[in-house]
Amino acid sequence: MKLAAVQMVSTPDVARNLIDARRLIAEAAAQGAQLVSLPEYFCLMGRADTDKLAIAEEPGDLNAPIQAMLSQAAQEHGLWLIGGTLPLRTPDASRVRNACLVFAPDGTQAARYDKIHLFRFNNGREDYDEGRVLERGDTPTAVQAGPLRVGLSICYDLRFPELYRAMSFAPGATPCDLISVPAAFTYTTGQAHWELLLRARAVENQCYEIAAAQGGKHENGRRTWGHSMIVDPWGEVLAVLPEGEGVVVAEVDAARLTAVRTQLPALTHRVL
Repeated sequence: MKLAAVQMVSTPDVARNLIDARRLIAEAAAQGAQLVSLPEYFCLMGRADTDKLAIAEEPGDLNAPIQAMLSQAAQEHGLWLIGGTLPLRTPDASRVRNACLVFAPDGTQAARYDKIHLFRFNNGREDYDEGRVLERGDTPTAVQAGPLRVGLSICYDLRFPELYRAMSFAPGATPCDLISVPAAFTYTTGQAHWELLLRARAVENQCYEIAAAQGGKHENGRRTWGHSMIVDPWGEVLAVLPEGEGVVVAEVDAARLTAVRTQLPALTHRVL
């Protein structure tokens, strides 16, 4: 199965971001991708945290512009679409969920994952706290996307290996074939830890990873690390885009998955 990670440099203009995302999805489809992932906050990199509240959509509303675009693009190109993240409303008007929606090739919503770990960072120069406007999720989520069992996570989740173990070792579950990590890593934290963490999660879970990222200098002044990549179960980076918008493509090889898990049967060792 061919995968594509879309890298964007999203703006405060939702309509423009949706046009750019749709164009990049089409570019990925033209390269033969059967599963495409958009980055975190693909639809909005606002000037203030509260900008998310103004564009938040009702869950499951396929007439709302962001969800409509995702559904239509998946159906138009006949592919699995991991829709980065978008803000979904909650009963609390001052809070939204940062949600990753997955759409099947027929345009139906196949899964929803709400970001569990909310990013907070302050080094004296940069100050981020997603908890100011986000309500955290609480449910690890995986979805069957064609032949692949895909574990869903978002950005800061990458730092918490227990989340990925929970996906693979839930009662009745099988190990994930692919982990998705749409992200908007800061330049500072990305430069230090992004590739290190992605490769570690791939190695310890013996699966592929698709990490679609924001990558560049945004109109709101923020700079994101980029380096969207696809990693194999041995930790090898198969494709990467350092900065700027674009698409990276690579194949999931079922034989490679089997070989890694057979030669080094680490997933059979379960302490808990």
